[in-house]
Amino acid sequence: MLEKTFDPRAAEPRHYARWEASGLFAPRDRAATDGAADAYSIVIPPPNVTGSLHIGHALNNTLQDILARYHRMKGKAVLWLPGTDHAGIATQMVVERKLAAEGNIGRRDVGRDAFIDKVWEWKAESGGTIVRQLRRLGASCDWSRERFTLDEGLNAAVRKVFVQLHRDGLIYRDKRLVNWDPHFQTAISDLEVEQKEVEGAYWHFAYPLADGVTYEHPVAFDEDGKATEWETRDYIVVATTRPETMLG
Repeated sequence: MLEKTFDPRAAEPRHYARWEASGLFAPRDRAATDGAADAYSIVIPPPNVTGSLHIGHALNNTLQDILARYHRMKGKAVLWLPGTDHAGIATQMVVERKLAAEGNIGRRDVGRDAFIDKVWEWKAESGGTIVRQLRRLGASCDWSRERFTLDEGLNAAVRKVFVQLHRDGLIYRDKRLVNWDPHFQTAISDLEVEQKEVEGAYWHFAYPLADGVTYEHPVAFDEDGKATEWETRDYIVVATTRPETMLG
């Protein structure tokens, strides 16, 4: 007997478990029966293990799921590869804040090895939440191939690519301005920055001209904007809201 109202919380997990158990999400080689099958694959943009998914992830993954299911129905061998991203700097900040909120000591007091263990504990917690959310969403990923960006195979591939790109002169290491957290004493990613509007200052720098060079600088103007008065200057003024860049 059918229930009066549909309960998705009961129906969807049951259907999803059946789909996954049947192997429907794994790419099937139909070449033996249907001729050479076209391959179609999507590598999921791996969400950071810094918490849980948001509405943007739901939209993005729904669009990928539509494409994967569409091409499966067309008979293609489809692989939608799932995974999560370690997001090193952002994850470090999340773990440090979690430790601080629990009244624990900082990463330097804990020590490198113990802190890394804490990070892996958080990865298991957050990564597990993300995977459960994707499954609850109905994402038809091939979970037998799930990867994490610090898996040894992926790690080795990333190192190889970065080394090769550096040797080819396509990437380089340089000194740049970073987001610095004065409390945790570490660089942080843009994702962890809280943007705030504050009243700033407008700084003026007077750069002296070399070899006694001078020029006439307008200091008064008429209604039409034409200069009416000048003064002799041996410097050029540069105005900025970011004085630290001038000193750099």
